[in-house]
Amino acid sequence: MARQYSFPNNHWDWPVKLTHHHAVRAGNLIFTGGQVDLDPKGTVRNIGDLETQCRNSMVYMERLFDDLGVDFNDLVRLVVYFVGDAQDEAFLLDLLAQIIGPTARPAINMIPMPQLCYPDMLTEIEGVAVRSPNGEIVERQCHTLPDLPPLPAAFSHLVQAGDMIFTSDISARNSDGTVAHPNNPAAQTQLTMDRLEQVLALSGAGLDDVVKLTTFTTGDETIKGWATAAALRADRFTRNSPVVTDLPLAQSPAPGQATKLAATAMLGSEPARHTSPDGHWTWSQSMPYAHGTCTGDVSHIGGQVARSETSKVLTPDDMVAQTRTAMANIAQILAQYDATLDDVVKVTTFYQGNASAEALHENLLVRSNSYTPPGPATTGIPVPHLERKGLVIKIEVIAVLDLESP
Repeated sequence: MARQYSFPNNHWDWPVKLTHHHAVRAGNLIFTGGQVDLDPKGTVRNIGDLETQCRNSMVYMERLFDDLGVDFNDLVRLVVYFVGDAQDEAFLLDLLAQIIGPTARPAINMIPMPQLCYPDMLTEIEGVAVRSPNGEIVERQCHTLPDLPPLPAAFSHLVQAGDMIFTSDISARNSDGTVAHPNNPAAQTQLTMDRLEQVLALSGAGLDDVVKLTTFTTGDETIKGWATAAALRADRFTRNSPVVTDLPLAQSPAPGQATKLAATAMLGSEPARHTSPDGHWTWSQSMPYAHGTCTGDVSHIGGQVARSETSKVLTPDDMVAQTRTAMANIAQILAQYDATLDDVVKVTTFYQGNASAEALHENLLVRSNSYTPPGPATTGIPVPHLERKGLVIKIEVIAVLDLESP
């Protein structure tokens, strides 16, 4: 079965030539890259207008879905990067609920950022959809957890579509909007993992079914806060440890919230295959996390960085060199599954930088040139810093194996 790649005529474009496409379909799975309110020449539109930028991002997403034979009713996850505060987050949740309609009920992840990749950009939104290649709707279950903050009725705290499970943000925020254990990362991490376990149980899954964690921890540029939360999370996985992308959260819309996470899990008759190649980089303290997981044909690669086997940061502050190292690490992990970079369908990159074309393109061109055209869908997000001084880029990917490319 061939992959399908989408880049419609007159869609927004980057101001540089890339191999990347805006969306990829591989079997049941459809991934879009981050959709933004740019024109075909790469110019930001509707400056200062959060609502219009969000609406236009979703217009672009709908166009991609239509091109690949799906629609908003097939959504299982929306990831929304936005520049704003708690009021903006609530506004976007309600607006997106209106746009997608009441029936899909996907998981949604809201990630506040101080800035996005181009000046004046206020939103970047990516989607995951599931539908059978023959057009049949994939049966889904949608669940909410009473202890978590209520979402608009258009969204769920957990969605199961076939064997795949997607969660919305799981945190120490309570249903009344308060934050348990304010400014206490350790206590919040324990509660967050309890809640993750509870929401997974709604679909008959457990922590050992998790294949990918994306975690956010507020704090400064030292490793202390990150390491404490990461170790506490790792201790909760008794049998299989997922891949993980840990990120600093520069700001939180909820005062006192120190951490949150989102998970992807897989149910199936065969357990996930976990890999951490010999000689691969390691964390600064002993962690059981894998670098790659593969369940069926779907492989998740956790955030890859330029570190050594002893956790030393390689080529500190050198964006181009670290990007090449991270891509080489991804290729090494994929090789454990007899796969290559050309099996990648979605790539997400977090890089230290500001809202400027120069900061993005410095690593974007290196990443894009790593793929044989047509390239995967992509999202690139600038962050104020990563968890180690001198570390300037982190790249995660999803690959779908054993599918032919056209």
